[in-house]
Amino acid sequence: MSQVFHLAVPWWELVFRSIGIYFLLLFGLRVFGKREVGQFTLFDLVFVLLVANAVQPAMTGPDASLLGGAIIVLSLLTANFLVGRLDDIPAVHRILTPEPTVLVEDGKPNSKAMEVEGINEDEILMALREHGFAELDEVRLVMLESDGSISVVGKAPSSGMQRRRKSRFIKHT
Repeated sequence: MSQVFHLAVPWWELVFRSIGIYFLLLFGLRVFGKREVGQFTLFDLVFVLLVANAVQPAMTGPDASLLGGAIIVLSLLTANFLVGRLDDIPAVHRILTPEPTVLVEDGKPNSKAMEVEGINEDEILMALREHGFAELDEVRLVMLESDGSISVVGKAPSSGMQRRRKSRFIKHT
């Protein structure tokens, strides 16, 4: 029972290790993608689970105590809270948040941007359908937003969400 609260390493080492891993993962996710959690594929989920399993020993070191786990959790919660607060500062926000990417302009796909972002034409066509469009020719702009969502702007002034809203409220008599 005494091992439950006995730390195998100093508390500050657990804090340092866990915050270091937090920022490494934050950096990696910032550099390597803009994908919403709801857009995770099966292989994204497998990747997250494997990363979590791989970094666990790097955070805990030789410590397996309950107290060590609590210190790590509190360190991660604190780091996440502080990063959330720092994100309110425009200069920090620019570092943490990627710029939106133009995927389609005036009905023409931007192949280079699509390749860089890992988006294929099928995913763009699916986003078009979700926004009420059938063809690329109907859109002026398709953007991959900072949060991983895809925005679509139609060429016609009354296109997009208005069209979807109208069809949603039509009563069939």
